Amino acid sequence: MLSAEDTARAVEILAASRLGGGPTDRLPDPLMPKTVAEGYELQHRLNAHLTQAGFGPVVGHKIGCTTKVMQDYMKISEPCAGEIFATMEFHESADVQIDLYHRIGIEVEIGVLLSHDMVQDEPFTRETVGGYVSAVLPAVELVDDRYVDYPSLPVPMLVADNFFNSGAVLGRPLMNWQGLDLAAVAGSLYIDGDEAGTGVGADILGHPFEALAWLANLHCSQDRPLRGGEFVLLGSIVKTVHFDAPARCVADLGELGRVEVKFV
Repeated sequence: MLSAEDTARAVEILAASRLGGGPTDRLPDPLMPKTVAEGYELQHRLNAHLTQAGFGPVVGHKIGCTTKVMQDYMKISEPCAGEIFATMEFHESADVQIDLYHRIGIEVEIGVLLSHDMVQDEPFTRETVGGYVSAVLPAVELVDDRYVDYPSLPVPMLVADNFFNSGAVLGRPLMNWQGLDLAAVAGSLYIDGDEAGTGVGADILGHPFEALAWLANLHCSQDRPLRGGEFVLLGSIVKTVHFDAPARCVADLGELGRVEVKFV
């Protein structure tokens, strides 16, 4: 485990790119989390720092690499979680200023809102997590490649920095979702009217609620359970697309609804 002094130094380095600094390079070896568990502990410290720096409280969560298309793209075989701050939450549509980010990108997601704290005596499963979901919604995750060379970085460091997350655009919540076959929900990303990617809910670990169970169990193992009122993005069903020029994007998830993002 990192010492308190080394943790503070690592937090300062990771926070710099989000507070107006240049892209993040590899952490020095003495400051590098050696395991994914250490990465999550450093993430917790970083997020407390960013909250104090003006990002606001954590209001939601993202799960990365829950689909084969994203695992192949990232060359990572396991899901990875990050947290999302109040100042990074948008609703139904958003205008995103490209030059405020290092290399901004977009992902199409199925999201959920939690009705109450996810705490129970037994491990969560696909079958049990539904009782904690008040609504399902279409969503977009905003991701920022804020690194000098992210493929060279170990997974624990990417986890520590919230696995690329830079925001979320949440669509209108569907309260009466229980009759919906989430595995069969199809989604498409359109960029300036042209289709740029498609996928279905079953691409997310076989069923979107498998991802929610994974995250709930992870947080319980950290003694930081998911809380009622928070939202969770369960994973992208299309490959990430990055932007360096203005574009209009629509994430269309059929009966779940649509979300629009304009990069300006």
